Amino acid sequence: QVQLVESGGALVQAGGSLRLSCVVSGITFRANTMGWYRLAPGNQRELVAGINPDSIANYADSVKDRFTISRDNAKNTVSLQMNSLKPEDTAIYYCNTAFNGRATLRWGEGTQVTVSS
Repeated sequence: QVQLVESGGALVQAGGSLRLSCVVSGITFRANTMGWYRLAPGNQRELVAGINPDSIANYADSVKDRFTISRDNAKNTVSLQMNSLKPEDTAIYYCNTAFNGRATLRWGEGTQVTVSS
């Protein structure tokens, strides 16, 4: 059974940092490109960072140089280190597959990140 379990979200002040984690089960994790997406009120869900099986990462322009995605294939975990947070980063963050920018798994519950000004 496929399961995505995100954690690490919190309320933080602008300029602060958070580290999100997602444990994935039910797929061959090491073979998949994984990504972090976010959904803010009034917006569509967007892909903010992706990492392929060779750990090559790419980022949306809005988070480049502030966020770092990483993966641990031994623990089936993908993480997102978020620095220099801004109020516009406020959203629910989700992990999912991200090959060609497409999510293919059933969404988990996500984790709420709120950045206060």
